[in-house]
Amino acid sequence: MRNIFIIGSKGIPARYGGFETFVENLVKNMEHQEDLFFHVSCLGTTEKVDYKNVRCFPVRVPNIGSAKAILYDFFSLRLCIKHIKANGFTNSIIYILACRIGPLLPAYLRALKLLGVQVFVNPDGHEWKRAKWNSFIKWYWKLSERYMVSKADLVICDSLVIEDYIKKEYKKFSPATTYISYGAYLSTVENSAEYLKWLHEKQSREYGYYLVVGRFVPENNYEYIIKEFMQSPSKKKLIFITNFEKNKFYHRLYKNTHFYKDERIIFGGTIYDPGLLRRIRQGAYGYIHGHEVGGTNPSLLEALASTRLNMVLDVDFNREVADNGALYFSKEVGSLASLIERAEKFSAEELEDYENRSRETIRTKFSWELICHKYTKLFKN
Repeated sequence: MRNIFIIGSKGIPARYGGFETFVENLVKNMEHQEDLFFHVSCLGTTEKVDYKNVRCFPVRVPNIGSAKAILYDFFSLRLCIKHIKANGFTNSIIYILACRIGPLLPAYLRALKLLGVQVFVNPDGHEWKRAKWNSFIKWYWKLSERYMVSKADLVICDSLVIEDYIKKEYKKFSPATTYISYGAYLSTVENSAEYLKWLHEKQSREYGYYLVVGRFVPENNYEYIIKEFMQSPSKKKLIFITNFEKNKFYHRLYKNTHFYKDERIIFGGTIYDPGLLRRIRQGAYGYIHGHEVGGTNPSLLEALASTRLNMVLDVDFNREVADNGALYFSKEVGSLASLIERAEKFSAEELEDYENRSRETIRTKFSWELICHKYTKLFKN
């Protein structure tokens, strides 16, 4: 039995985040692997999970602002080491998601080696580029990334663009890297009372709205999307499913865009029911993806698997994933607005063509079956 410790996500069941969605689908799809057992850190507390090969362990951390995530990973690492020692585990793997504890990691490397533990790291995207961080925090994230990449036994990149960056940026450390993306499911969800109720609440109809799903942060370009949609002639709604509540960024958008004057724009809050969320994606006329920082984004994969037409910000991460199954816009004034106007003139055949292309991309490159098969081989070897 090989024990796999996964730290860095907020835990499972998933609540939106990319890492959380990844961890939940990974362990769920590996239930039949009797020689692999997973230990997943969960922030604050744990909820019951039904997977027979998973132990969720709670990690309680004081709310100390931006440093909370660092402390969470640090406490999680110490609990992993303690559990490995107490149970006499050998040949374990600690898989750290994101590069937050780089300066702290070297102090534990000797103990990890003595315990026969391999350290795998997923560097995520360019965390140090995120607009929400001040200059000091950006400096710390870059430093932490350097430490973790240089000390890890293996760096697992969810994007070929990120893997190329890691190899070039840290060439002098000769990091061992591999590429394994995230995944998505191809399925069709039937109408439900919950979906019809949701449509009624939003005063919309099937294919009568555009959808945006993701974390409510500036680098996802919500301000640009809102301004462009307000300039478009579309009669459809623009619905955001995001955690905007009690968020300072929401007030900034309120002031900068005056979106409240446009009855087409709706902030719909969060939806945690995966079946309902898939049906909402499926019923959108188009999905708009403005994510600018990071590697392979799970919300884009899920849109490609569910939504017939996808409009994607033209950056290398997004092109790598969506390929020829999406329409692309830049951040130039008028780019998205004109794309929306063009898209609403598409014939049924054109819409079906884009849907078929995006679904083929998921089937051949990003199915969860394929992704979990790659992780199975990696963990067992």
